Amino acid sequence: MSAPPFDFLHDLLKAPSPSGYEQPVQRVVRAFAGQFAERVTTDWHGNVLAGVNCAGSPRIMLAGHCDQIGLQVKHIDDRGYLWVDAIGGWDVQMLVGQNMVIWGQGGPVPGVIARKAIHLLTQEDRKKVPEIKDLWIDMGCRNREEAQKLVAIGDPVTFELGFRALQNNLAAAPGMDNKVGAWVVLRALQLVAEGSPKAAVYAVSTVQEEIGLRGAQTSAFAIDPQLGIAVDVTHATDCPTLDVKQFGEINMGQGPVVYRGPNVNPVVRERLVGLAKEHEIPIQTGALPRAASNDANVLQTTRGGVATAIVAIPNRYMHSPVEVISLTDLENAAQLIARFCLAVDADSDFTPA
Repeated sequence: MSAPPFDFLHDLLKAPSPSGYEQPVQRVVRAFAGQFAERVTTDWHGNVLAGVNCAGSPRIMLAGHCDQIGLQVKHIDDRGYLWVDAIGGWDVQMLVGQNMVIWGQGGPVPGVIARKAIHLLTQEDRKKVPEIKDLWIDMGCRNREEAQKLVAIGDPVTFELGFRALQNNLAAAPGMDNKVGAWVVLRALQLVAEGSPKAAVYAVSTVQEEIGLRGAQTSAFAIDPQLGIAVDVTHATDCPTLDVKQFGEINMGQGPVVYRGPNVNPVVRERLVGLAKEHEIPIQTGALPRAASNDANVLQTTRGGVATAIVAIPNRYMHSPVEVISLTDLENAAQLIARFCLAVDADSDFTPA
């Protein structure tokens, strides 16, 4: 992976983006896309749309959502503790003992989430899984007045953000779901811009996927694409306790997953598989027998219907502070999608036979 795209990924992962609060990460997206895209716009919903060869035909939309799960401040008590609610789907056990950041108007404020020390827990307490309503954030403030100088009701909260390199070109960070998808579609668009595309190609950093696939729905309606590829993470199953008979065999570093199923146009998928073989890009196959729980769901059914594919990045420990991905899988996904976009022209037909 070359240095500039790697820097872009690092910048994405450092920028907070809970659903509805994606502005910081979208500033990073615009700065990157502005270096090569013909057109970069932000709609009133918050989606960032970057286009290359915008007068071309047909129109292709590449969707990667930039929002991450988070928390929102709901109450500040008399002693200065923050009480929060969830943005997106949480395993609450992931929160206990974590370093958190409250993104206030005056800048980031560090805090921690914990619970009573084990010495003070009853046997019954030790067996309980806490709920979010039972947890609080401690910023070190002495009272409500002191806390209110730093944060306000409605402020978003994330894990402490950053990037941690692991062995074998793997990396861990909060928010890999799905800043890596936004990275892939923008990197693919960069590669398309370096070629000679016949199609109009739009990469969209979509918002609010974690609370209902909302940004993909609005941006797809605006672009009105004939073809679409949604890029999101999927569960890697090459770690303990996961049954491959139930969840499929998905391995880190062995390529992006090109899904099959009713949410996928079979002709688009066949072209992706053929291009992967032709250009020796490793891929894996995943099976999805229902409507996807990602942007492909609404992308496929926009307006008169969109020929849609799902290219997914294997991810261990999804919705946790230590989501793990392979940097090699990211670059291979971008290369494959760019090859596909460059091979499409006005005579391409994706009608299922």
